[in-house]
Amino acid sequence: MHVTGFTFIRQAIKYDYPIVEAILSILPLCDDFIVAVGQSDDETLSLIQNIDSNKIKIIETIWDDTLREGGKVLAVETDKAFREISDKADWCFYIQGDEVIHEKYHDVIINEMIKWKDVTTVDGLLFNYLHFYGSYDYIATSSHWYKNEIRIIKNNKDIFSYRDAQGFRKGKDKKLNVKPMDAYVYHYGWVKPPKHMQLKQETFQKFWHDDEWVAKNVPRTQQFDYSIIDKLEKFSGTHPAVMKERIKRLNWFFTYDLSRNKKTLKEMFKKFTKKYFGFDFSYKNYRKI
Repeated sequence: MHVTGFTFIRQAIKYDYPIVEAILSILPLCDDFIVAVGQSDDETLSLIQNIDSNKIKIIETIWDDTLREGGKVLAVETDKAFREISDKADWCFYIQGDEVIHEKYHDVIINEMIKWKDVTTVDGLLFNYLHFYGSYDYIATSSHWYKNEIRIIKNNKDIFSYRDAQGFRKGKDKKLNVKPMDAYVYHYGWVKPPKHMQLKQETFQKFWHDDEWVAKNVPRTQQFDYSIIDKLEKFSGTHPAVMKERIKRLNWFFTYDLSRNKKTLKEMFKKFTKKYFGFDFSYKNYRKI
């Protein structure tokens, strides 16, 4: 079984992306790894070049900053990396620059890839998600945070990155057939120093909206206000080993009073219908089989 990892990144240092940790977290599961490095005004390229592994192949790309709708440029960059994967790969393991896989799930992931490798009806494998917010001690749990997503796909070039690169589809916009796994992606996109988080908001909203919308809806402040959140829970587990040094460098303080969690009628209705009737209204860009 041959597994190729792939990802894309730009401005990793400027926006404090844990891209090195992301790559290292799945590198032991991969035979090789494609990294599409977008032209940056920081040392992102050197950062990737300094990862000590002969598995990594870097392709340098230029982002089309005129793509200002729906985060499309992120999907375009994902596809650039995906197209570089050779035909010998059976599975393609996608990881984004703020996602990390805990080593405790490695065996589960390997076993699932072996189990479904030759089953042609299976297009990909589905992960659960933990969305960390504010600090490494809290996870966001309200229903608007996505619970699952595809991160391992078959090496089928009929598959493409969908919308803003959150997931994948195939052919003429068909959802992928996937098998769920008992494995989690640790998403750290909302755990950054407040200054870096604010910079990210000001810049990345331009991949979805025009300048007028950004000026109206993104506050012009020096630091992001993490207190604007509806529901958090305390994280009681352990973080991936590759995150150890980054967590040690934590240089801001965030705490949250769990009694402030908002219980909206919408949230209570969703919870009730799922518990007693099995209805799940969450967005699903995949088909479980």
